[in-house]
Amino acid sequence: MTYGTEAAPTWNTLRRVDWRVMAQASLAAFVTYLSMYAFRKPFTAATFAGREVLGMDYKVSLVVLQLVGYTLSKFLGVRFVSSLSPTGRSRALAGLMGFAGLTLLLFAVVPYPYNAFCLFLNGLPLGMIWGVVFSHLEGRRTTELLGAVMASSFIVSSGLVKNAGLTVLRTLPVGEFWMPFVTAVLFLPLLLAGMYLLGRVPPPAAEDVGMRAPREPMTDRERLDFFRRFAPGILSAVLLYVGLTVFRDLRDNFAVELWDELGFSGMPQLLVLSELPIAFAVLLLVSLMVLLRDNGSAFHATHHISIACGLLLLGSTVLHGRGLMGPVGWMVVAGFSMYLPYMCYHTLYFERWIAHYRQRGNIGYLMYLADAFGYLGSTAVLLFRNFGAPGTGWLAFFSRSAVVVALAMLILGITSLLFFRRMDRRQTHPS
Repeated sequence: MTYGTEAAPTWNTLRRVDWRVMAQASLAAFVTYLSMYAFRKPFTAATFAGREVLGMDYKVSLVVLQLVGYTLSKFLGVRFVSSLSPTGRSRALAGLMGFAGLTLLLFAVVPYPYNAFCLFLNGLPLGMIWGVVFSHLEGRRTTELLGAVMASSFIVSSGLVKNAGLTVLRTLPVGEFWMPFVTAVLFLPLLLAGMYLLGRVPPPAAEDVGMRAPREPMTDRERLDFFRRFAPGILSAVLLYVGLTVFRDLRDNFAVELWDELGFSGMPQLLVLSELPIAFAVLLLVSLMVLLRDNGSAFHATHHISIACGLLLLGSTVLHGRGLMGPVGWMVVAGFSMYLPYMCYHTLYFERWIAHYRQRGNIGYLMYLADAFGYLGSTAVLLFRNFGAPGTGWLAFFSRSAVVVALAMLILGITSLLFFRRMDRRQTHPS
């Protein structure tokens, strides 16, 4: 099912946006999702040195188990999030975050090594948080701006939370098993404030709906219809997103190890400081996409961004490998090259896809298809690193991954662009 033709957006329409609503929505989404990271990532600040589970490094096993739960959550979210009604969002968010907090408490009290399974349980609810939060933001004239603010939390929150976890370990009489729960408790007031503000965000205005198409819960039949219409484009998008997710998770989960191998051990401030220029640049560029008022132009611009970032990632990795670029510069450029297209997926790619083609649906469906396979790929790569290449250092593995992901961005970005350009021509000049 498709909706009527796209309403012609005008700059005057954008000027009539209620900026108070936008400020509330962006702040609420940023704070809520930032706080979610305190329930997901603090354990990665610990090393758990000398511990193993079934022959696997204990920390790697924790990352893998959480990823397995997170991946399963994404598959469940394809249906759960895309079917969620507006009236059920607040209850769903409270229930999911409450369960995540309980799993961290269990991680602290269940004896080692059996507590590792608690990280699997931790991933189950957290994988659906993004979709529940973003459902408050999609389908608006300013979705790119709102999404950019929320998405910037992806960049800064992980480093912030890991830095908080390290601080807890160094300043409080707390061991590595209790540290994740204590860190989450410290962020709890911020989480509650964000959830309260998010629940008071009004629905999209009539002009939002006219410009970006209605966003409604989807039935099983509507999800199938959407897939049939866009199958090649969905496949390209999912594969590209898999590469970005794998690279992001390697860089994120093992940032401490990467910086240590680069010669910057004992400098936890780099976990935050190195991400700030990336967050600023990505936030600025994604926010400016709201100025592309034509949905088709904005949608296709994201393909060009993926291609350009693939070239940038490949070039910077080659330069660093030859000693022509410093480690800090390379980590920042590599992070930017990955995060810009990654954030485009979360803020405008699927948003403008639906708005341009006017197909009944919502971002939750597309995003969770991509996320499900993205985290499945990330889990598979971690298992391969542990069992297939156990002697390879994290830095060497990360560098090789950068080359593979860069090539995937180039090939799949071009493939997807050609498919959608052909679809546009067929719609404009039907045979």
